[in-house]
Amino acid sequence: MLTYSRSFCYRFQGQADILVVSITVMQSSDTAAERHPRKAFLVLFFVEIWERFGYYGMASIMVLYMVERLGMADARADIIWGAFSGLVYSTPMLGGYIGDHVLGARRTLVLGATTLALGYVALSIPLSGTFFPAMGLIALGNGLFKVNPNNLVSRLYEGEHSKLDILFTIYYMSLNIGSFVSILLTPWIKDHSDWMVKFGPLRFDSWHLAFGLSAIGLTFGVLSFGAFRRFVSPYGTAPDFKKLHWPRVSAVFAASLFLVFFLGEVIRSRSAALAVVGTFMALMVYIFVHLLLTVQRHERRRMVACIVFTVMSIIWAVYNQQIYTSLTLFALRNVQHNILAVQVSPAQFQDLNQFWLVVLALPLAWFYGRMAKSPRGDFSMATKYAAGFYLLALGFFLYAGSGFAARNGVVSSWWLVAGYAAQSLSELLISALGFSMVSQLLPERSRGVMMGAWFLGMGVGMYAGGAIASLASVPAGVTSAMATLPFYTRVFAWLGVGALASAIVATAMIPWLKRLMDWDADATHLAHRPAST
Repeated sequence: MLTYSRSFCYRFQGQADILVVSITVMQSSDTAAERHPRKAFLVLFFVEIWERFGYYGMASIMVLYMVERLGMADARADIIWGAFSGLVYSTPMLGGYIGDHVLGARRTLVLGATTLALGYVALSIPLSGTFFPAMGLIALGNGLFKVNPNNLVSRLYEGEHSKLDILFTIYYMSLNIGSFVSILLTPWIKDHSDWMVKFGPLRFDSWHLAFGLSAIGLTFGVLSFGAFRRFVSPYGTAPDFKKLHWPRVSAVFAASLFLVFFLGEVIRSRSAALAVVGTFMALMVYIFVHLLLTVQRHERRRMVACIVFTVMSIIWAVYNQQIYTSLTLFALRNVQHNILAVQVSPAQFQDLNQFWLVVLALPLAWFYGRMAKSPRGDFSMATKYAAGFYLLALGFFLYAGSGFAARNGVVSSWWLVAGYAAQSLSELLISALGFSMVSQLLPERSRGVMMGAWFLGMGVGMYAGGAIASLASVPAGVTSAMATLPFYTRVFAWLGVGALASAIVATAMIPWLKRLMDWDADATHLAHRPAST
């Protein structure tokens, strides 16, 4: 039986080696013949659906839960959510490392999903002492889970760059099918204040029953992956094809227990969260600098382009964070709670984002394919990012402009419908292409590190978004819609100006970024490079 091995290694070096990302894929000719990339894609597609079902169901009501149920001030709730979501996006670098070196991408995916389910169970328990540990569990579980499905998807059509934009756009849609359903159901359950389940001394009210729905979603995700894991088994990182090393597994579990309580305390403390986010930012900069200094000369131009696109994604994350903070509280206090005569809960307005993402993803993927076959070719990645920022600016100007059409401080829900349409299309042009961008621009040995840095940057952006949302916080005692409206429209207007400025800068950089991404120039460089002795 013919076997072969491919191995890549990337190492940070300094006074001590602090991070190693290596990918070794061992296959046999028999295994290669059994590969079914489309079926494997569907397995990963559906496990992402259930994972997003759990996460976005929880996210849809979390800020409202802190404000309305726990009695927190808007600013406190926004900062806590910013710290939590910052950790949610920063911890995947740890999950990627464990997936590459300890458990394997497939096993780490299952561990992450199970940890998330436990976090949602803890969140559904009506005890005040479980709130922050539950958030720590969710942050850790998301970190273990998040990067590994993307890692596996990127291996399904390795080397076929023409398919990546289409594949990741469709895959990104899976994140929003599950979340679309859960954002409808979770606030609906929460709104039934008369629902109550008694279990001994515990009283599970409608809020906690709603959080329990997220745990059910993750359970289905783990079960679906286990039932069809054979289709994903030919793909993975080196540990996936080896027996488990139990001392390392024990170390992972011990470290996880510590991290759960550590992350919970970080989320609770504003100063601790700021210190951790600052550390993440410093680590991200270090990774950028080290990669630039260590990649081969002909790869450095694309590395610079990758860093620029990552910075753009960080800016986008600031705006995405408003969906769960300022836009949700705006919907609570200043937006008509109906669309087409259908009653809509304030939290359910978040579903407009998922609705537009699902509706627009396939036409956009079709458009990419159509343009790729045309004589002109598809639009460049730089052009897509710039267009995304113009749409982002349009969305926030619509939110801000709604104030001029308000009646007694309440605006029509159609302003949010239109604003979310622009913001969601912007997301497809920026965030959805993040992994495709890394896969296209970087060699495989550098992708794991760069994806980790991308997530670190997103975490920094999410924390900053929570801090900016707190600027729109309504002071205690201010309750009328006329009084609260200016707090939101002012922040939305400034955010729109910031997005427009980013769009103009991104447009100016398009020619430069195109030169950095020029594959023909790399081919010419390699063709004329002297042969090594």
